[in-house]
Amino acid sequence: MKGLLKYILATVLGIMIYSFIGLLIFMGIMGSIVASSKNKDVKIEPNTVLYLKFDKQIVDRASDNPFENFNFQSMEPDPQIGLNKILANIKKAKKDENIKGVYLSLTHVPAGMATIEEIRNALLDFKESGKFVYTYAERISQKAYYLASASDKIYMNPVGYYELKGLRANVMFVKGALEKLGIEPVIFRYGKFKSAIEPFFLDKMSEANKEQTMTFVSSIWNHMATGIAKERGLTVEEVNKLVDGFVARSPKTALESKFIDGLMYKDEIIDEMVKLTGAKDADDLEVVKLAKYDNVKLEKDKKKDKKAKIAVVYASGSIVMGKGESGQISSIAISKAIRKARKDSTIEAIVFRVNSGGGDALASDIIWREAVLAQREKPFIVSMGDYAASGGYYIACPADVIVASPTTLTGSIGVFGLMFNTQKLMNQKLGITFDGVQTNTYADLGNSNRKMTEAEKEIIQSGVNDIYETFITHVGEGRDMSTEAVDSVGQGRVWSGENAMEIGLVDVFGGLNTAVEIAAEKAGLEEYKIVDYPKSKDPFEEFIKSLTDNVQTRMMKNELGESYVIYKKINKMLQIEGVQARMPYEIELY
Repeated sequence: MKGLLKYILATVLGIMIYSFIGLLIFMGIMGSIVASSKNKDVKIEPNTVLYLKFDKQIVDRASDNPFENFNFQSMEPDPQIGLNKILANIKKAKKDENIKGVYLSLTHVPAGMATIEEIRNALLDFKESGKFVYTYAERISQKAYYLASASDKIYMNPVGYYELKGLRANVMFVKGALEKLGIEPVIFRYGKFKSAIEPFFLDKMSEANKEQTMTFVSSIWNHMATGIAKERGLTVEEVNKLVDGFVARSPKTALESKFIDGLMYKDEIIDEMVKLTGAKDADDLEVVKLAKYDNVKLEKDKKKDKKAKIAVVYASGSIVMGKGESGQISSIAISKAIRKARKDSTIEAIVFRVNSGGGDALASDIIWREAVLAQREKPFIVSMGDYAASGGYYIACPADVIVASPTTLTGSIGVFGLMFNTQKLMNQKLGITFDGVQTNTYADLGNSNRKMTEAEKEIIQSGVNDIYETFITHVGEGRDMSTEAVDSVGQGRVWSGENAMEIGLVDVFGGLNTAVEIAAEKAGLEEYKIVDYPKSKDPFEEFIKSLTDNVQTRMMKNELGESYVIYKKINKMLQIEGVQARMPYEIELY
């Protein structure tokens, strides 16, 4: 029996060792493939069409690590697309004599409105070269349609799905769930518009929250309607009339309403590409995808010796203390990245790309300090993404110039604190009680197992007020405004980029490319290369971590099904600790 047990253990150990070695070999092969693909120049033929299909999540900067978004259940990659590469390749295609035009295949674009705006503007700029942009869709969401409206022609499948019905914003409230669990939220905030904590103590939006939300949602929609009207030869009034009446609710009615140019099947749009490029037939048509075109190097760019550098520091996600995780703005990593760019003598200017709804107030202040030091030494330009609000605005305000899209959500200058009283949950629901001793009056301040006293509430509220005063002081210094003026547009209120321009919180409309151009101008540079920060993490460490995270996530998804999304939101809310400079809630525009 002992011999059999030893044999089984040895077999299991051997399988584990063999699997581990095989895994290392697999990683080495993948690493070699990735490395070779990066270094290999791709040659393309004249009259080639650049094929763009945005069916993967678009982030500001996608990782080059092949294991970053690898699905170990299906053993297939689940890649993201980097906005930086999209913009760079569209810009390159404009200059590339071998690129005849762009073919967009759109359905639903998984990106925020400001991200879509940047891609759309890049396509409009591309068209100035005289090259064509055509879109084909079998189904198209309204965000995808807004992007498609930059095209010369939009074609749809005759029986496809078309959507353009206006924007809405949804908020999820958890007050009822907390009550059923026996958890009482204890709220501290400054500003009537700082509604981040409303989901915890209300079951619907307050009037102030409705006011601010309607203001920025209307601003974004008006911008979209204006852009669509301009490119489709309509007036804004005509667009709104058609949308209000839900007249264009199919490809056929969209064609009748002048929102699209024709009804075609895929083989017919390919025939159209053949005519535009002068190819003999569909087999002779030259098409290059974005991933492959990324490796194309133009001869004119190869010859340039670009010694000067502009650093682009990417800060995306919630702002957190410490090292943080992938998809977060950690106080350590981002501060270090800004500091490195500041101290590197070969870097002439810094572009700080902020895409965040905020987070921890202390972490925001730590990053703000590094931004201030950088701005004192080099041109420091902020490029705002889909969000740069609350803590996101906190870390952006020291910039020489703030660049934002009209559809960026920004402002939300305010702070809040959130604590929970779990006494009812513990005592009545679970039968758990607590007792203890303390040496001083406030020794157990913050104890979640009892009701908070009024004196304790005053102490914490005072701290929240102090942080708000610091916040508006920093903004005032960065924007050359009085604290009174900042407070008047602050109070936690969220603004669209267009609104923010009117009240002095934003300087220039544009995207990442605009910010880089401004940085180059301020540094007096004509030729330069872009250096990205923070540097990519070690692939092996990220692989091991993603493997563990993937298993945990898959288990939760399998157990909860469609409720997993709700679980994620509630879990995110309950993890909030300390004083926060955060967006009112996770805003989703549809």
